[in-house]
Amino acid sequence: MAELLVIRHGQASFGTDNYDRLSELGHRQSRAVGEMLRGTGWIPDRLVTGTLVRQRETLTSMGFEASPEEHAGFNEYDFDDLLHARFGGVVPDDIKADRKSHFRNLRETVLAWQAGRFGGAKESWQDFATRVESARRFAIGTDAKRVLVVSSGGVIGRMTANALDAPDAQMMQLNLQIKNTSMTRFIFSERAFYLHEFNAVPHLMSREGQAMLTYS
Repeated sequence: MAELLVIRHGQASFGTDNYDRLSELGHRQSRAVGEMLRGTGWIPDRLVTGTLVRQRETLTSMGFEASPEEHAGFNEYDFDDLLHARFGGVVPDDIKADRKSHFRNLRETVLAWQAGRFGGAKESWQDFATRVESARRFAIGTDAKRVLVVSSGGVIGRMTANALDAPDAQMMQLNLQIKNTSMTRFIFSERAFYLHEFNAVPHLMSREGQAMLTYS
């Protein structure tokens, strides 16, 4: 059996004019998970990221030298686009006022998107689910025994829910739990695909590491 290790990107630049880049803490988190993997002898045979800057920066800061492949199916859904679709292009000013409001509205919006309660988004829920599955198949369509992917919370939530044959709504419950640079591990072969580990952060379990735990 082979392993697919999917890592969520490091902390992005939440609250700035460009979310799609790592914060300084995000780079530190990424270095920590890369050092931990090398320290335990887990060296990937294949590297894959989405096309987002924060995903590519995470892999770079992890310190693996091989050139990664890219698959856009590992990109996150576009929350800003979903908000504009949900509110008819006029998003209330306080919708992202603080982290609590942000995550509450994230959950409500994605659940409404899944249920088809609004239209007009650039990507439907079914299109998102289909591209995530396409990306998963791309990652495991290999002779490599250790595949490392850097992706995002919604994608990891969807992959995990699908592996467990869980309802669509469960994806969002998983998505909201996923820590920056956490590891979700799947075991696969030509005929099997199993969840083995979810949202693990052994590289942040020290007293110093605990101070680096983030979710956005």
